[in-house]
Amino acid sequence: MAAEPTPVRQLRADQARRVADILRHQLHAGAFENALPSEQELAAEYGASRNTVRDALALLKDEGLIDRAPKVGTRVATRKYDHGLDALLGLQETFKGHGTVRNEVRAAMHVAAPPAVARRLGLAPGERVVYLERLRYLADLPLSLDLTYLVPDIGTEVLGHDLEHTDVFVLLERISGQSLGSADLALEAVPADPHTASTLDVPGGAPLLMLERLTRLDDGRPVDLEYIRMRGDRITMRGSLTRSTPEWKVL
Repeated sequence: MAAEPTPVRQLRADQARRVADILRHQLHAGAFENALPSEQELAAEYGASRNTVRDALALLKDEGLIDRAPKVGTRVATRKYDHGLDALLGLQETFKGHGTVRNEVRAAMHVAAPPAVARRLGLAPGERVVYLERLRYLADLPLSLDLTYLVPDIGTEVLGHDLEHTDVFVLLERISGQSLGSADLALEAVPADPHTASTLDVPGGAPLLMLERLTRLDDGRPVDLEYIRMRGDRITMRGSLTRSTPEWKVL
């Protein structure tokens, strides 16, 4: 029988981080309508000291998720919007029910495809593509800055439509007569450069979620390559995963 591992004493900062992680998830899930439980109640729930809970709440306050004031307590300051990773949806479809999505179209034109873009879209080097740059809002809140490259035949027709109020995904399906089929994506955290910070109304160096996504039609043809910078303080990426057959079952 294997011996139980010797418990490692955690520093208060480690414990505070653990409490903050659980509370952060509850905040995003809407577990607290307005106010959070008292420090004493949270300490009892998590088996932590009030000082540890206080440190955890300080972390969440620094993230802008809660407000704290004497005689008022701890209240929810802002909620993030969930953006799914397991469905191929445009922003309007993703945030349906949360408010009106509108686009400030900053560029819509033909450009010579950079070599890396041409390769991803299956085009000849230097072939012209349609380039879109959109600042996307949910109500009056800027959420993302989207840079999009579209294959020329479909993209040219996209330029003739209402890009301020319509998702590009919807237009791609209407114009091609096909459904979108699949996408390859990469997600990473990047700091906001000064220009992007000003555009998205965040401090310089603020954390952004950078999504690179190559989208194909149902027949497998790549048609849309996007580089999307999203406000990390307003969007949470979520998805559901399944595990393939574990190796130990194969052996």
